[in-house]
Amino acid sequence: MVYHVPVMVDAVVRLMLGAPPGALVDGTLGGGGHCAALAEAIAASGQERTLIGIDRDPDALASARARLSELGASFSALHGNFRELRQLLAGQKVAAILLDLGVSSWQLDAPHRGFAIKHPDAPLDMRMDTSRGLSASELIESLDVPALARVLRDFGEVKDAHRIADRIKAASSAGQLTTTGALARLVEREVSGRKLAVHPATLVFQALRIAVNDELGALDQALAAAPEVLVPAGRLLVMSYHSLEDRRVKQTFNIGERGPERPARLPPPSDWRPTWKVLTRQPLTADESEIALNPRARSARLRAAAYVGGGA
Repeated sequence: MVYHVPVMVDAVVRLMLGAPPGALVDGTLGGGGHCAALAEAIAASGQERTLIGIDRDPDALASARARLSELGASFSALHGNFRELRQLLAGQKVAAILLDLGVSSWQLDAPHRGFAIKHPDAPLDMRMDTSRGLSASELIESLDVPALARVLRDFGEVKDAHRIADRIKAASSAGQLTTTGALARLVEREVSGRKLAVHPATLVFQALRIAVNDELGALDQALAAAPEVLVPAGRLLVMSYHSLEDRRVKQTFNIGERGPERPARLPPPSDWRPTWKVLTRQPLTADESEIALNPRARSARLRAAAYVGGGA
């Protein structure tokens, strides 16, 4: 089974192997595609590295373990959320961390996971870890209309968010919103007449998925924790797929390198010390040949920075 086609593999491998000696962490393991490429590159380079994979999805861990065992790599897989980097690594300092954000191709393609519009009979779930948390349908039930509208607006930039939230809540209360197809059809009716490049429910699905999995909260926690688990000059790579994520990463790296935002020409506060040295002044993107083979790569943006250990 092809679990997930990794994006920008060559760039990821180059940046990860350029880190100081030490373990490499894939915080979003998926099916192990990036880890497999790293294992092969490590073997070819003669470096001695340990690979650590983290994923909240038990299906992903099972697939990756099987894949990596065939390569004979020094590899361990941990079940957890990358927001828990400190706890999962239990005091271990590592050389580099990769976060490939968002939902995997396999999760989108698996009908029973409820991530995709293309599986209309799937339960409205969207949890990356099905062993915990509220499903999308349960989240909708738990929120009032204003709160649901904020989710749609803040995480999906959905137009007419309050009106659509009101219709979604009404359908949920009537027991008419148990499948992905029911939600997709409802949104499609509400925005009929508009010319859109994608299915009208795409941004609604995105917003609910981000809320169900607290994806932005997890990213914020991981960005804050990374300096505590990296060795000096260790690297953090983050691959994002929409502006909500990319903006957070860019801002964290810029502030870590230049200091808090302030009027032009003013120096940073006297007690401020740099945290990051940005390695990618502009985000790296996939070339057209990769996009032709893997359309998901089109929206990917890869940023990297090196931890400067609190010194200049």
